[in-house]
Amino acid sequence: MSLLSIEGLTVALPRGGDRPYALSGVSLALDANEILCVVGESGSGKSLTAGAVMGLLPEGVVAEAGRVMFEGRDLLTLPEPEMRKLRGARIGMVFQEPMTALNPLRTIGSQIGEMFRVHTSLSAGERDIRVLALLEQVRIPDPVGAARAFPHELSGGQRQRALIAMALALEPKLLICDEPTTALDVTTQAQILELIRDLQRRTGTAVLFITHDFGVVADIADRVAVMRQGVVVEQGPAGEVLNHPRHPYTRALVAAVPPLAPPPAQVLGGETVLEIAHLSKTYRKRGFLARNRRVTHAVRDVSLKLPRGGTLGIVGESGSGKSTLARCLVRLLDPEQGSIHVDGQDRLALSRGDLRRDARRIQMVFQDPFASLNPRRRVGELVAQGPMVHGTPRAEAMARAKELFELVGLDPAGLDRFPHEFSGGQRQRIGLARALAMRPEVLVADEPVSALDVSVQAQVLKLLARLRAQLGLSMVFITHDLRVAAQLCDRIAVMRDGEVVEEGVTAAIFANPQHEYTRALFAAVPGKGWTPPVAFGAEEVA
Repeated sequence: MSLLSIEGLTVALPRGGDRPYALSGVSLALDANEILCVVGESGSGKSLTAGAVMGLLPEGVVAEAGRVMFEGRDLLTLPEPEMRKLRGARIGMVFQEPMTALNPLRTIGSQIGEMFRVHTSLSAGERDIRVLALLEQVRIPDPVGAARAFPHELSGGQRQRALIAMALALEPKLLICDEPTTALDVTTQAQILELIRDLQRRTGTAVLFITHDFGVVADIADRVAVMRQGVVVEQGPAGEVLNHPRHPYTRALVAAVPPLAPPPAQVLGGETVLEIAHLSKTYRKRGFLARNRRVTHAVRDVSLKLPRGGTLGIVGESGSGKSTLARCLVRLLDPEQGSIHVDGQDRLALSRGDLRRDARRIQMVFQDPFASLNPRRRVGELVAQGPMVHGTPRAEAMARAKELFELVGLDPAGLDRFPHEFSGGQRQRIGLARALAMRPEVLVADEPVSALDVSVQAQVLKLLARLRAQLGLSMVFITHDLRVAAQLCDRIAVMRDGEVVEEGVTAAIFANPQHEYTRALFAAVPGKGWTPPVAFGAEEVA
């Protein structure tokens, strides 16, 4: 008998929505010492399935039919006091965003220790010993310091490890991981995946792993279940689903995974549109006490060139200086030294007034379009705002906004809607339209697809490639995803601790990386040994 058996689970949404059911007849089984990966796009029902198992469905969302059997008991029929005894003790969960799952007002040690305080009779001293042992087990540097730290004092990867330590504190029989590596760097992601695999092998824990990343699936899954709009459309052994997908939706998802091999390089002229020379930016944190003062060299003596019509990829981990460099290029930050020439003109030498008049030359697409779009203004006005500030009549600017909506694949009828009325992928297209409204010569894109589903990511990548060819755009593309960089970038610059450690033609670096840090990045790419059986972009999600 399976450790966890979900049988015909149907979950109803509150009335008034577009869909009456969030889950419809979902059936899954998970054995001890097995990793089952549940994949699908946002809204497919993956996280809601985990919530049903944990008894943590949102208010107004109810399970109308089916059973969730765990160790012979139907979790849907258990009273809340019984579920509280199971959570943490028998069923552990690692949430997607550790900063929202952890209490910002309590130390890491006290939050992990609470698991023992609630579920065991251990003394305070014994709990402290167990907490340190868990932090060592999940390989957090300086466990004593980490136990005393508050969540904001740890890195993203360390916070995720702390969540895993908390989930494993009582050695649960079932571990649910809800997108635990989505927002992490490729190297940190590889460490977290190896940690989960290692713990699963040593303890025999069953793992329900929710993700939309097929590279992760290729690395850790024993079996795979594919969900779409609340229905399981395909499931089976990992090798079978990954290499011989049967359902059209699964095939489309696999086709949306960018291969780790660059396509044939485009032919570029010898003209340089953007030249960065000896650029440096330092952050200084002032504190009342000397020990609280900190100096961070975010960008150190960076020199790069962007050929006209080409795309320069900037890759590296979080904290490597990629986004700081991007903000310096558009003068959201002022570097201490160096020069940034666009068509021979040094942007750092311009006054604020001249810079504003010259803004059309270089525009930026931000990582989080929802945060960068004013929620109180209609999207048509947001797209037309730039040209109007620079003297374009409103009627002409709005007509241009309509043209840009069509260009980026959006319905112009949506110009009167607000940002929250669009999906994440649509908002990213709006951000792109807003940048293109100024007719820039250089487009700076800062992680524009990192938070998108794999299918939406593929659509945006194809859109960027089409716009580059159609408009003659030159791009600086910031990313930590080497698969994405391979498909879009002509040249690659690898950054580490504010410095460019390697730079060159994309195909050459992918074929033979020279720097040890670049080799480490390639080694950490999830699913690097798996080649999607469906050609990239050959099929699209309907």
